[in-house]
Amino acid sequence: MIPTVVAAIVIGLLAIAVVLAVVRIVRGPTAGDTAVAGDLIFFAFIGIVAVFGLTFSIDAVIDIILIAAILGFLSILSLARLLQGGQR
Repeated sequence: MIPTVVAAIVIGLLAIAVVLAVVRIVRGPTAGDTAVAGDLIFFAFIGIVAVFGLTFSIDAVIDIILIAAILGFLSILSLARLLQGGQR
């Protein structure tokens, strides 16, 4: 369990990161910029879920974070392959 003030600060910083990533998605000149910003939003969401899990002492959060991280990693690999035109 973490103090509520620390959780609020971390969630605020993650929210700022999400806002900046959305700006990058809107203004990003290439598809790679959009992909990286989408990845940042995804992992910021995982961070927010982790903070909520630590704040409220939820045991299942670790499992959720692990599955989400694996899915995020696989989606980034797929997106990278798509951006390269399907070539290895």
